[in-house]
Amino acid sequence: MDNDVQRGFETLAVHAGQEPDPTTGAVVQPIYQVSTYKQDGIGGLRGGYEYSRSANPTRTALERCLAEIESGVRGLAFASGLAAEDALLRAVCRPGDHVVIPNDAYGGTYRLFAKVAEPWGVAFDPVPLGDIEAVRAAVGPQTKIIWLETPTNPLLGIADIAALAAVAHDAGALLVVDNTFASPYLQRPLDLGADVVVHSTTKYIGGHSDVVGGALIVSDAELGERLAFHQNAMGAVAGPFDAWLTLRGIKTLGVRMDRHCANAERIVEMLERHPAVRKVLYPGLPGHPGHDVAAKQMKAFGGMVSFRMESEEAAVRVCEATKLFTLGESLGGVESLIEHPGRMTHASAAGSPLEVPADLVRLSVGIEDVADLLRDLERALAHGG
Repeated sequence: MDNDVQRGFETLAVHAGQEPDPTTGAVVQPIYQVSTYKQDGIGGLRGGYEYSRSANPTRTALERCLAEIESGVRGLAFASGLAAEDALLRAVCRPGDHVVIPNDAYGGTYRLFAKVAEPWGVAFDPVPLGDIEAVRAAVGPQTKIIWLETPTNPLLGIADIAALAAVAHDAGALLVVDNTFASPYLQRPLDLGADVVVHSTTKYIGGHSDVVGGALIVSDAELGERLAFHQNAMGAVAGPFDAWLTLRGIKTLGVRMDRHCANAERIVEMLERHPAVRKVLYPGLPGHPGHDVAAKQMKAFGGMVSFRMESEEAAVRVCEATKLFTLGESLGGVESLIEHPGRMTHASAAGSPLEVPADLVRLSVGIEDVADLLRDLERALAHGG
């Protein structure tokens, strides 16, 4: 693509890193299902490829596309979001270091810190990241990372990326933003001062519940080199077919997110009125404590909706009563999902500062006809309430 022209998001999503194949003219990136490559003499790598753990053309295309849609200088694709997070922690932290994490976050991220990083010697403190002064107070000389989710999983809290970037940089630390819930279509953390963006590409980026993957995108080339070394040395890379599926998902990310957001807003309106629902958690609501910040740093408010029922039993009944909303973990696919976080995705946080309310229900609103989704939820709420 012409680097002198500023391209729109949807154009980058379709074309970035994906020029027509020079051999055949194929307009879709080929799947290079190959482990090794013929060398042009000893040490003479054709196109820089020698072994597919180190680099693969399909993965290279995905990594270039990820970098461009997140406004980064380098993207790295991993076998899962947690593999990406683990590589980042090992590249940046050493035993004795410290990380500030959200007091509301993905259960797998908490498990990684509590069960893997902490025994290795990396300390961490959960902090409400919407409270800048609380974050500032938690940062110390050994803090290497402020780790942020916005919106958070599953309570949909919001934090100010630019303000937290300033706190991190004042302390000589990095700001890492898990942008999985928003996607790069709705939010660009690197443009707001973040140093690293993390994605579970399994979710909105892949978008079809058919591939597991993760990504890191950075704003600094030297940090990108360090991460690439760890990616190769540790080996949890995206395979070529997984990279191809993720690239395919990116092409429609913009149009899918528009529908996810529109459907979510209609569902929030219904939940707000429903007598069985005690509280709706959605940053698009004017009464949400992070609404103004979300409106400033997001294009729209996303397709994730959480709400609280009168009891844990009522929440469980609602989760079990839907037909179109499939009871399942994960999120961000074209189909709508419903779950009980306390017993499912966030069970690993039980008994910790990140334990979620037992009466909480989380929705990943898909792209189906919204009238059908509304009817399905209304029937389930009548059953659960």
